[in-house]
Amino acid sequence: MPQHVQGVIAPGRNEPVRVETIVIPDPGPGEAVVKIQACGVCHTDLHYKQGAINDEFPFLLGHEAAGIVESVGEGVTDVTPGDFVILNWRAVCGTCRACERGRPWYCFATHNAQQKMTLLDGTELSPALGIGAFAEKTLVAAGQCTKVDPAVAPEVAGLLGCGVMAGIGAAINTGNVGRGDTVAVIGCGGVGDAAIVGSRLAGAAKIIAVDIDDRKLDKAREMGATHTVNSRSTDAVEAIRELTGGFGADVVIEAVGRPETYEQAFYARDLAGTVVLVGVPSPEMKLELPLLDVFGRGGALKSSWYGDCLPSRDFPMLIDLHQQGRIDLAAFVTETVGLGDVEKAFARMHEGDVLRSVVVL
Repeated sequence: MPQHVQGVIAPGRNEPVRVETIVIPDPGPGEAVVKIQACGVCHTDLHYKQGAINDEFPFLLGHEAAGIVESVGEGVTDVTPGDFVILNWRAVCGTCRACERGRPWYCFATHNAQQKMTLLDGTELSPALGIGAFAEKTLVAAGQCTKVDPAVAPEVAGLLGCGVMAGIGAAINTGNVGRGDTVAVIGCGGVGDAAIVGSRLAGAAKIIAVDIDDRKLDKAREMGATHTVNSRSTDAVEAIRELTGGFGADVVIEAVGRPETYEQAFYARDLAGTVVLVGVPSPEMKLELPLLDVFGRGGALKSSWYGDCLPSRDFPMLIDLHQQGRIDLAAFVTETVGLGDVEKAFARMHEGDVLRSVVVL
């Protein structure tokens, strides 16, 4: 029987979000209903609210979540009711050309639930990144549920569902940061700080954090940055070169998603160095670089979707490292809030006051 729960929707472009009653259908074949325990307030949710992703309003927001599987549909064997899971937005299909080549993190046909969640009047909702977890319960494809150790706090575990995984993966999986490397991270919000954590975990010798906000730079040092650069008052490219013997960094991770910061990343890398774009640009943004410079500097220009992660492999591993004390995922949680506080959390995020606000249910 369908269930009625409370959830946060974005009704239209740039309209304030509001809490509404959401209708959750029983899970169909390959689907699961998950009782949400915690969900991070991610910048991507704000992009949905602003219409920067698409215009398929109304959206059921929230995607960076952890909770308990309540029920599953026909054919589901990987998870069972009672499992503690992190939700992921790239449930690999196993049969596309990327999966068949052994590169499932590039899956071209990721799964989402086939049924729609709705408002009471039958209006169909578009769940953010196929999840919609600013709600007491949500319907997802069962492959979007990754089991992890239930001993970890939900507000910590859920962060791996998007931002923290994106940043750590950008360093380890996409950037291939290695022992002794020099790394620069441009943009020190939640994703950028996670890239710093990932770089430290990978053994980077020097990690240079770049931002325009001294508060964020102070936090970046707490997360493992060895040097900081305020690019509001200092030329970021020159500063990074000065800190790397005049050469530039081996890996530069751009966690802002703007043309001007990407250009900084491009020129702040060493010859044959790597640029990783993990910041999310908006559709109208354009990048212009001299093609001769692209050719002459060599190396690699990469984009990192979800940190090129494989949730079934990476989520349990990172939870284990957190429990060992080798990474501190709890350091990303600035505050916990309720469903009715999401609009305020967006404002605090926009002002740079938080790494992560987390909705706890």
